[in-house]
Amino acid sequence: MNTGSSNSPSGTIVWHDLLTDQIDRACRFYADLLGWKYHIEHASDFAWRPGQPADYPLIISKQVAHGGFVHPDIQVSPGWLAYVMVDDVDGAAVKARSLGARIKREPFDVQGVGRSTLICDPMGAMICAFSPTHDFPPPSGAFLWDQLITDEPAAAHYFYRELFGWNAARTVSDNGDEYDLFKSDDAAPVAVLKPLYGKNDSQAGWISFLEVDNLNTATARAVELGAAVVQGPDRLRDAGRFAILRDPVGARFGLVQPEVCGI
Repeated sequence: MNTGSSNSPSGTIVWHDLLTDQIDRACRFYADLLGWKYHIEHASDFAWRPGQPADYPLIISKQVAHGGFVHPDIQVSPGWLAYVMVDDVDGAAVKARSLGARIKREPFDVQGVGRSTLICDPMGAMICAFSPTHDFPPPSGAFLWDQLITDEPAAAHYFYRELFGWNAARTVSDNGDEYDLFKSDDAAPVAVLKPLYGKNDSQAGWISFLEVDNLNTATARAVELGAAVVQGPDRLRDAGRFAILRDPVGARFGLVQPEVCGI
């Protein structure tokens, strides 16, 4: 599992896992949709299921590892989980709790990979604080951005600014929807916040966006494979056309046909 580099700036999203109890089904769906290959890592004592053996399918795209699939030992809704670089995972857990978050998994170690903690933010969305114990470079491509869906944008601004140092700047889509770009210091934007305001599929949560060459073709193929369209297609200014879907195991995800590489 080659997650983001210890040289990556704090506040950068460096890895993604899909949390689901239907790993085989999820792997087939994304392989059929995006051409992903998998490298199976075997663990006799899996960090997400302590004391139990488990396989961890690594996502391989263009010969680079980008994430994986995890069946955790806790009850969580299926969903993509973003890993955010921090200097101190234990300190991040303490800080998140003081800001009103719940810690779904107390800080834990993955041998040769790093230390993580699973956070459920005050709006109900899950995200992972992570600090690596290696110096592999972070993957690029495949996952282009992450979007927080919430009807409490002011609370989200405060929580993520205090926890990860993210600040928000407003942008507008072509159809007039407003988005906030989260940024870490002077670095490139790391995430997008989209207010709900009563729109469809209103459960708060993080959605990972996956790169495709042709949005219309990929969306149609996803539906053929059992996904459902939640929103779109739409266009985010200077980023590209995108759609939000729900995959066959119940996890929301985005497809994006970029105009530039990332945002």
